[in-house]
Amino acid sequence: MIRKKIAQYLAGKKYVKEIMENPADLSEFKERMTPRLITGLILMALSFIIGWPAVAALSVLAVWFKEPLIAVIGCPTTYALSCVVFIFGAWLSRAPHYMGIMARYTIQSFFRKLIS
Repeated sequence: MIRKKIAQYLAGKKYVKEIMENPADLSEFKERMTPRLITGLILMALSFIIGWPAVAALSVLAVWFKEPLIAVIGCPTTYALSCVVFIFGAWLSRAPHYMGIMARYTIQSFFRKLIS
């Protein structure tokens, strides 16, 4: 009972109406990957390799050499570099665009099940 009322209320919202009238199309995911997309995905994966393992290695080196400044300066710098590489890779691979498509499809599927 409450679920139906919430579904009807949300179905009346402009964004949800637009999604239901113009269904999301996932055919864009079937297209061949472009070099730009591949480069972006590689950079995103590289950021994970740069991030935590480098922070762990710098922490171990700081303890090994008994120089805390290695960790104090190196860890935030390395992690910031990792974040920059990830953001650049996400931009290069058009991640916000693809996430928008997935969000529209998910909301559309959710409301179809909720309303029926």
